[in-house]
Amino acid sequence: MEGQSMTMRGSLANIKVIDASRVLGGPYAGQVLADHGADVIKIEPPAGDETRGWGPPFLDGTASYFLGLNRNKRGMALDMSKPAGQELLLRLLETADVFIENFKAGTLERWGLTREELQTRFPRLIHCRVSGFGSDGPMGGLPGYDAAIQASCGIMSVNGELGGDPLRVGLPVVDMVTGLNAVIGILMALNERVASGKGQFVETALYDCGVSLLHPHLPNYYLSGKVAKPSGNAHPNICPYDTFATATDPIFLAVGNNRQFEILCQIIGRPDLPQNPLFVSNGERNVNRDALKVELEKGLASHECNELVDTLIKAGVPCGAVRTIDQVVADEHTIHREMIVDIDNYRGTGSPIKMSRTPASYRLKPPQFAEHTQEILDEFAVDGKALEEVLPGLDQPPLKTRTA
Repeated sequence: MEGQSMTMRGSLANIKVIDASRVLGGPYAGQVLADHGADVIKIEPPAGDETRGWGPPFLDGTASYFLGLNRNKRGMALDMSKPAGQELLLRLLETADVFIENFKAGTLERWGLTREELQTRFPRLIHCRVSGFGSDGPMGGLPGYDAAIQASCGIMSVNGELGGDPLRVGLPVVDMVTGLNAVIGILMALNERVASGKGQFVETALYDCGVSLLHPHLPNYYLSGKVAKPSGNAHPNICPYDTFATATDPIFLAVGNNRQFEILCQIIGRPDLPQNPLFVSNGERNVNRDALKVELEKGLASHECNELVDTLIKAGVPCGAVRTIDQVVADEHTIHREMIVDIDNYRGTGSPIKMSRTPASYRLKPPQFAEHTQEILDEFAVDGKALEEVLPGLDQPPLKTRTA
């Protein structure tokens, strides 16, 4: 029975996490762990995680931005700037496996909670820090937000229209991958702890993660010495790999080999193109991509986009219609893959990690401010009345950051 219960709760059902992080990277990491069964306690400062106010839209006074990153967590508020708050944090860490935080450089140290102190007190604890630039080096300890890191690590320089200005990627890709790398590091440390019995410090920096995303542009630069520039939707190494006009809407073709190219050309009525010396291989197509686009769009001009996508992808040619967010949400495959999660009046995005025996589960809506403080205090046998000065929201209704 116990094994069945663990299976239903997820692969991390025996893991306890204290998530004292804010904004995006850290909270996203905490949500990934929580979706797979970890008991995650989110600790917010007295003013709350600032993303509660990053709207509209709002649900019950809390912005969608916060809602998208804090599912399956129990929430409490704690003023850790005061000694009593720091002592309570230490009490919570006594039984924790993982501590996620993204405090400003020097904050924990100022409170006397150095890495060394935490390691001494809790030798099995996995201490994960999410930061902008890491703790050392020329920019160590400096703050970083996603878009600024996209600029400084080179992502913007390769994103944008051909011949156009550098452009921010339209989603927080650096923050998201930093959160994912934090999860990877935590799971690696938990696995190593099985053998050593020891925890360790895990750090993921936005800058490092941003640089790690520069594929294939960095390998290309290492080999050729050429600095990549914005190229629109086209791929620097593969052709045809771009958006093309059809009789109706644009289609994105992602043709990775000669066989796929031949099938594409047959279906659009241009079987002559694979025999053309200009297009006989990916290398030739890449050099002559402008001429190829003209020829392909001649064949594509007589085809309706959605019908063509269905025909091509079933024939083994990777492609896709360029769709809007509402179309993605309504898509039957999105629903079939359980990528939409509904809990009462909350709607969120499902876990992309599919596991056969211990799947993700969706148990709790994102918490209202300090919603579970009393419940958590009771579990740890802590008298909240004696600590009211460091427990904002203990006897208050949930924080309403704004009505909308």
